[in-house]
Amino acid sequence: MSLAILDLGYGNTESIRLAFRRLDADSILVSDPASVQAAEKIVLPGVGHAGYGMQRLEEAGLVATLKLRTKPALGICLGMQMLFETSEETDRPLLGILPGRVRALEPAEGRPVPHMGWTRVRDVATDIGISEGDHLYFAHCFVCPESGATAARADYGGPIPAALRHKNWWAAQFHPERSSASGADFLKAFLSA
Repeated sequence: MSLAILDLGYGNTESIRLAFRRLDADSILVSDPASVQAAEKIVLPGVGHAGYGMQRLEEAGLVATLKLRTKPALGICLGMQMLFETSEETDRPLLGILPGRVRALEPAEGRPVPHMGWTRVRDVATDIGISEGDHLYFAHCFVCPESGATAARADYGGPIPAALRHKNWWAAQFHPERSSASGADFLKAFLSA
C-alpha cells in the first residue's frame, strides 16, 4: 500500500508519520499532483491557518487533484476544515468538497478557545474505528458545520463535528496521532478502507 502525507510546509506531518509507523504503515511525503494521484491513500494534515493552507495547495497545483480524488483520503484538523467551502478564518475559498462554512469556535462557560485537551465523543458511526464515549485529543479554534457527513460529535459548549465520512474522504477534527489507542484505532480503520 502506498500512503502519502501532503508536505506543504505547515502542519503536523512528522507526528502523523510516526503514528502510522507505530501501526507498521510506512508513508512518504509528497507535494505534487502526480504523487498525490498515484498514492493509494493520502493524508491532508492539520495545524495552521486555513488561508495559508489553501495558498500552499494552490501553489502546488493540488486543489483540482484533491477535488477529483476518488481513492481514500484523510483530512486531520485543519485538513478537515479545508474540505468545506469557506471559513471565517480566511476570505480564500476552501476545497468545497463539502458544503458549508467553517466558523470560529465561541468560548462558553468553562470552555476557553482554543479547545485543547481530551474530550469524549458520541454519535459515533460504526465504521470509523472509534467507539461511543472514547476520549480524543482536540486542539482547534474553528469548527466545521454539521452535515450528513458527520460521523462523530464532541460537546464543547455545544455539539461539534469530531469526525466526518464523505465518499472516499475521512476527516478528524481531533488529532488521531495524539489520541492514544482510540486515535490509533481510527487510523487503522482508515488504512483498512
